[in-house]
Amino acid sequence: MSALALSVLLSFVSAVAYAGGAIVQEQVALSSSGARQYAPLRRPAWWAAVALNGLGALLHVVALAYGPLSLVQPLGALTIVFALPMAALFVGRKAGATAWRGALMATVGLAGLLALVGASGAQSLDGPQRVAAAVGTAAAVVTLMVAARAVHRHPAVRSILLATAAGVAFGMSSVFTKTVAVDWTGGVSAGDLPSLGVIGVLATAGMLLSQASYRGAGLTAPLATLTVVNPVVAAAVGITMFGETFRHGTTGTALALSCGVVAAGGLILLTTERLAREGAARTAPVPVAAGSVPVAAGSGPVPAGREAEDVAAELLLAQLKVPQDVTLPEVATSSVTVPAAAAGPDAVDPTAVPVMPYAPFYGGPYVPVPMDDRHLVRVRS
Repeated sequence: MSALALSVLLSFVSAVAYAGGAIVQEQVALSSSGARQYAPLRRPAWWAAVALNGLGALLHVVALAYGPLSLVQPLGALTIVFALPMAALFVGRKAGATAWRGALMATVGLAGLLALVGASGAQSLDGPQRVAAAVGTAAAVVTLMVAARAVHRHPAVRSILLATAAGVAFGMSSVFTKTVAVDWTGGVSAGDLPSLGVIGVLATAGMLLSQASYRGAGLTAPLATLTVVNPVVAAAVGITMFGETFRHGTTGTALALSCGVVAAGGLILLTTERLAREGAARTAPVPVAAGSVPVAAGSGPVPAGREAEDVAAELLLAQLKVPQDVTLPEVATSSVTVPAAAAGPDAVDPTAVPVMPYAPFYGGPYVPVPMDDRHLVRVRS
């Protein structure tokens, strides 16, 4: 097998590993509580997803060692294409025509964009550039996380923002990895330790953010966003800081911009498809079984006990409709003063201590003897 064929094979296997990891992450997100949406560390399935993502990254690096960057990077965009049939096969999640169109548009646009990026000589970032890149990346990730928290009532938009933050973290991690790799060609130095720390922090943050992006938003939209944003950020940094350019001059730049528009259109299509599905889920009627409490779609879990009865009563009252031919009389609302009860000789004193009867001595029933008047009576003999 030639080196080029081996590079293509490793790129395909890497994309399959990434797709499998994304599917497992999405399934873990469905069954994880809100407090563990970022790092469900006690879930073995989540660690399996981490292993699949690590395997995909390792195979991608090995493919880059055997093949050119212009071939391996576009093949990495096939992750979303592999994820849709794999999700339908393993977890029974079938994608509609709109999701397929959006995924194909994002993949084709990304592949064309990466294919037009030209490689440059081995370059590295100096100290101030590394600090500026790390600070700018942290600011961008934190801003996207805050925005995602602000729109938590819209799971699709929140997912896209978190997936974008994960893509930025992964893309900048690749940039620092390239910088350290260039530095290591001249020997390992202590000055590379901060860059290694930044790589570890960004890779971990990207993994945790990608896990949170799958909660309540499905598989296709966050995965496509992550797949597109990651290499686009790396390519943008390569063009601005490493001196990389697009191939074929002005024509290649125009084609690259067109591919970027196609990829963005695919992401927008996936996002709107998810929003439409959420809207249909909210308006769809929920069948009520006998003896159960009717719940409106999207109203969340119903509390048990007396509160559940109150919710059921409110829902039933909301569904009642008054016929048009029935006119309800107007009820005049006015304050009514209720007089207090008059105190009389037979009135019960609320401060009085209740008299407790004595228990019988020998287990028999005890009948209290009525008491006579306590006034003294003079007895005459």
